[in-house]
Order: sequence, then C-alpha cells, then structure tokens
Amino acid sequence: MPASGEEAPATVRRGSNTAESGLRSSVSENPAKQTAAIARVRNVGITAHIDAGKTTLTERILYYTGKTHKIGEVHDGAAEMDWMEQEKERGITITSAATTCFWRDHRINIIDTPGHVDFTVEVERSLRVLDGAVGVFCAVAGVQPQSETVWRQAARYGVPRLAVVNKMDRVGASYDRVLDDLVAKLDASPAPLTIPLGAEETFRGIIDLVTLERVEFGGDLGLEVRRSPLDDEEAALAAPYRERLVEVACDFDDALMEDYLHGRDPEPARLVSALRTGTLACGLHPVLAASALRNKGVQPVLDYVVELLPSPLDRGAVTGLNPDSGERETREPDPDQPATAYVFKTATDPFVGKLTFFRTYAGTLGVKDKLLNSHTGRQVRINRLLEMHANKKHDVKSLGPGEIGAAVGLKGCRTNDTLCDPAAPLILGEIDFPEPVVRVAIEPRSTEDEKKLEGALEELAADDPTFTAHEDAETGQRIISGMGELHLEIIVDRLKREFKVGCRVGEPQIAYKESVASAAVGSFTLDQLLGGKRQYARVEVRVSPAEPGEGFSFSGTVDGLPRLYREAAAAGCRQGMYSGPTAGYPMIDVRAELTGADFDDEASSEEVFQAAAFRAFHAACQKADPRVFEPLMLLEITCPEDFVGNVMKDLVTRKGQILETRVQAGAQVVDALVPLSRMFGYATTLRSLTQGRAAHHMQFERYEPVPEDAEGRWW
Repeated sequence: MPASGEEAPATVRRGSNTAESGLRSSVSENPAKQTAAIARVRNVGITAHIDAGKTTLTERILYYTGKTHKIGEVHDGAAEMDWMEQEKERGITITSAATTCFWRDHRINIIDTPGHVDFTVEVERSLRVLDGAVGVFCAVAGVQPQSETVWRQAARYGVPRLAVVNKMDRVGASYDRVLDDLVAKLDASPAPLTIPLGAEETFRGIIDLVTLERVEFGGDLGLEVRRSPLDDEEAALAAPYRERLVEVACDFDDALMEDYLHGRDPEPARLVSALRTGTLACGLHPVLAASALRNKGVQPVLDYVVELLPSPLDRGAVTGLNPDSGERETREPDPDQPATAYVFKTATDPFVGKLTFFRTYAGTLGVKDKLLNSHTGRQVRINRLLEMHANKKHDVKSLGPGEIGAAVGLKGCRTNDTLCDPAAPLILGEIDFPEPVVRVAIEPRSTEDEKKLEGALEELAADDPTFTAHEDAETGQRIISGMGELHLEIIVDRLKREFKVGCRVGEPQIAYKESVASAAVGSFTLDQLLGGKRQYARVEVRVSPAEPGEGFSFSGTVDGLPRLYREAAAAGCRQGMYSGPTAGYPMIDVRAELTGADFDDEASSEEVFQAAAFRAFHAACQKADPRVFEPLMLLEITCPEDFVGNVMKDLVTRKGQILETRVQAGAQVVDALVPLSRMFGYATTLRSLTQGRAAHHMQFERYEPVPEDAEGRWW
C-alpha cells in the first residue's frame, strides 16, 4: 500500500502464479529460507450465508491473482469453484473447493465453502484446518442465520476473521447497519478498514482508512487500482471511522495508545502492526466494503488477507495424543519435525479414484513416503500428491508445513484420521459431526442397480460424515439419512449421474429420537439352558435423563464383579440406545448406572452379561417416562410487509413459535421455531402466500419432546 498522503498513479495489480516456484524451492534450502517461506503462507476459508456473494468474491480473487484468465459468473453456471453439475444448475455451492493462488509474494490456499445449512459439515471440516477466514456479508440482508453459524464455527476453532460487506451496489445496501449487526448478532469487535464511497447505484469505490486514500477501480474488469488523496468532503466522511479504527487498534499497542493520547496520528505501518496483533488474538475483526460483482474493492481484501491474517507460524504448534504413551505431544510447523497431517475430507473422483484431502502441520510429505494412519494403526504409501484447483489437479512432489493438498489412493483413510511418521505417532483432535435429521427410503430399480447401489452408498457415506445409510431391521427397507431435503436430493442426483444407479425414493421422514424424562431402575435375570449348557447373569440398571447434547454415559460398579463383565454391561446398555422403548427410534441423552449384578463362575460370560444388561436397560427406560423427541428448526422468513400476516397465520397452523419480527432493508423478517415435521413442502406454500416475493432459511436448532396431544401419530 502507498504511504499515507502519497498520490499513487493508476496501477494494474494482477498476481502471477510463477511465484509458486520461488516459494516451493525455498523449502529445500536453508532453515531461514524455510521459515520465511512458511511465513508467507495464508490458509484462508471464504464463508457466508447462501447468496451473499462468496463464490463471486472467490472468482475475482482468482482472476486478480492470475490463477484464471477470465471471470466465471455464478449466475451463468461458469464459476470455477462451483464445478459440480448440481452446483451449476442451482447456482449454489454444495461442496468445499480448494485452490491456491499468489499475491504480493504470498501463497494463499483458499477453500470456498458452501452457504446452505444442509452442507454446514463442509464448512466445519474446512475451518478445522484453516488459519484464517473471510466472512462475506450481504450489505442488504446483513448478518443472516448461516452467517452466524459459520462465524461461531470459526470462533470455536479460534480462527482469526476478516469481514467483507459485499453487494454495496445493491438497492437497500447499508454499511453501517451491517457493522451494527456484527456487534449485536455475533458479539464481534468490528474494525472498519475501508468504507464505501456512495452506495447502491452511486457506489464507485472505497476509502482506505489505514492510508486515508480514495481507492477506485477501473479498466477491464476492475484491474486498475487508482489511489488518490481524499478531498475535504471525503476526509470529513472518513474522520469518525478512522478515529474508531485507531481507538480499537490502541488496545493492542501501548505505544500507539500513548501517541494517540498525545494527538499524534499513527503511521500506516504502525497501525497495521497493531491491527494484526488484535486480529491474530481474535480481539478485533477488520471489515472491508466491496461489490465483487461490480469488480470493486476486491484487491484491498487480498492486501489485508496478506497483512492481517495468520501464517502457519503465527498459529504455532498443534497438540495431539501419542497413542503409544498416552501423553500429549506438540508438533511445530517445521519441515524437520516428524511428518504430521490431518485428513479433513475424502472424495471420490471419477478419473483418479479416492482423493484424501489433508493439511500438513509438521514435517514434509513426499511421493513414495510411507506414513502411519494413527487411527487405524495401518501404514499407507503416498503414490501421488496433488495440489487442487476445484476439480482440476496439479501433481507435486511434496507438501510442507501449512500446505493443503490431496493424495490419491490412500486406502482406509477417512475424515478425522491423522497421517504421521511411523516412528512418531500422533492423533490430532477430531471433529464432532451433527446427527442427520431427515431420512427417506430408497430402493434400486433393477437387480443390476441393487449391486451398484450398496457400493455407491458406502462411498458417499465415507465421504460425507453427515450422511448415513442402513437397512431397517423391521421393514427390510434401505434408509438414507441427511441434514435436510436438499442434502438428500443432491445425494440421489449423484447416485443417478455419477454412479449410474437407477433408484426410487420415498417421501422424506423425520429422524425422531427417544429419551427418558425421569429416573427408574430396571433389572433382568438371564438364566437358561442353551446347547446343554447353563447361561446365567443378573443385571440391575438405573437410568436418568442427561443434559441436552450430553449423549450416553455409563457409570457405577458392583463389588466383586469382574471388569470384563462390567464392560459387557456397559456395551449392552449402549446397544440399548439404538432402539427406544416407545417406537424403536434411537435414544439420546441418557445416563445409565450399574446398581446391581450377580454372576456364576461356571455359567456367566461377557455375551450373557451384555444381553442381560440390554434387557435391564430397556426395562428401566420403560419405567422412566419415555418420550419421543422431534427436531425443532429455527426458521427465518424475509418478506414484504403486506404478506407478514399471512405468513404468521400459517406458522401458527404449523405449531410454530414466533420469536421475533423486525424490519430489515424495507422488508419484514420473522424468526420462529417450528417442528421439522410441519415444514415439508414449505417453499411452495411460502411462494403461494407471498406471490413468490419471500425467502426463507431453516436450520436445525435442537431436539424437543413431541407434544403429548401429538404422540401416537407416527407409530
């Protein structure tokens, strides 16, 4: 960036991926150059609510950095990062896509993530391996539900974030309203680095508050970046924002605070240094204005990604568990450390087969290396390493600390696995994935399809931890489960297109759960002759409700009971969680305590104890006021004021609970909690109620008991 007050001529800044050779070659040179190369790496995720312009921003980034030679538009189905046929047809991102580009001699590894709630898992596992994130917010809609979700996901992993207020050219755009939203809804500490010059149809550029310059974008597709001094009117507009920015930065630099108190204006470099300290500590969140579709404001986003977001060195060492010693160990982002990489995604490619995506945290992974999968205990050999650009692949010989890539043909590797040096095993922390909430029955159209269907479902389930497939023991139907109707619609479409499987699907069903509302004790004595041999075990179990989200826990001991029998009793109770006493749905949030047991040295065995515990657990659950639970969804509807009454009346008929109504950009927004069972086909109903002028967003909130007057409807 030019120094403050210096008039810069019109410039064309377009990156070049020839910088790659310089960064890569330095890895094999002396330690100082290795460290410098790692310091110039940025692993960044682009996150947003659906239709906030996230992929459009990514396409401009690829063009301005020289990665692509033309801009692909989402609305034309030509976006580089939305490569799946389903993405092109629907104009949405379904799967996270990785790419690498270069800007100001820095290597930026980018993951473009989905914005639809059904594919939140793609965001979750991407954020697990990223060092920084760029949150994109619509200047009209502000902070939307999925924006909140992904922002909080990033906060959970301690990922520093920039915010981009996109679509400043849209009617109803308001930069200040989004800043207020960031504080009110996300509890963020926004630090505006740029502010818009104009808004809606008058949006023509930005003011850089760090350098106090006007920045305009001209030439072919916004390639020319023109920096010039502010006039008096622009300086007056910038003054309160600049003061706010400096005040926020002073919290992270005592010397800067002293200068500010004495009326000395900070130099841009000094200000950026303080802002970087605050950003890395997640104590502030820089905010920039842009209109990606109109090619305005994107290059400054790249500048501040390089200036403010962390490198792998800034993020520091990772900590994991040594499976041999049980001790916690750390790995530094150093090529000389033992190789350590985390598998965050797998995918099936029609041309090369199984792709395993990973982030290297320490050491260097090279072609022909043998690594240990510390979760399975098996060794794997790397035959081919790839750098990805969406679905395009580029072979590389090695991947060092901080780099993100893929390997071909690593057998048995799944999401959450750790690949490491066999001489220095380590297990890195895992991601907890949400339970599927919608399911449908699926069946093949022919005997030939039957053979292909099972294998295809196994592959899809291996690649997507939120998708499951199983056979119902009672009906014999094959059931597939996912995060929503769109999720399952995409799965079925992929079965037909990618795997060439003819299939039929039933109507969507709810993934109900069961739990208990009170405490009770149940016992069971198994005493019988089987094959001429006596089998004996007596187990007494107490069950009680657990906290929401706690899952299953087992406790309790009985004096004199062998440890193997106690473990068998725990396994029996855990098996009982798979089928509830009321309607056979899986159980959630139950505590089980072993309160009594009896065994016979000759007639008892682990298998018998497990069977007796299973029956005792169910006997206790039947006495403990068992309840059926259903998914409750958080629904946000944006519609013109004229139709709010119709929408709210309809929600009441669906047993919805209205949480809030508010005005946003000339429209009314209704927030409600609604049972998922009442929401199938809602998109069509909403269009009918509002003449097609409303939009809605729905995401899973929590499980709640089915109302007593409704119980009995489904079984």
